[in-house]
Amino acid sequence: MEHMSGPYVIRGSVSLPESELRWRFSRSSGPGGQHVNTTDTQVELLFDLAATDALPEVWKERALDRLADRLNDGVLTVRASEHRSQWRNREMAARRLAALLAEASAPPPGPRRATRVPRGVVERRLRDKRRRADVKRGRSREQGWD
Repeated sequence: MEHMSGPYVIRGSVSLPESELRWRFSRSSGPGGQHVNTTDTQVELLFDLAATDALPEVWKERALDRLADRLNDGVLTVRASEHRSQWRNREMAARRLAALLAEASAPPPGPRRATRVPRGVVERRLRDKRRRADVKRGRSREQGWD
């Protein structure tokens, strides 16, 4: 078996644990000519998010919460079938999984700090508004639309 070009880094020093990844292969639909009927190029990558110890606990909680509707018994599944080669599809699936976990386990954004709208912005908007109103007012007085 060819080795993956991993490790697939999720964030910082945390990466996908090769030992916890389960792979399933099936025939892929789409392009590939007769080759497609004989090879299992579609890849399904399964990762047991609920049971993993590879992620820090806080990240795991966040990911479980945010990906809840994508999980099946705590298992996250990612599919890839756009390439004709099984190896490239494996790469795609692993990259997608890492990106998905990175996004789902990211800390929530900080609270929004209210800022004042700059005076120039307000003045510009009101000036443009007046100009537009004048244009429209000018139209209503014009005659000769027949």
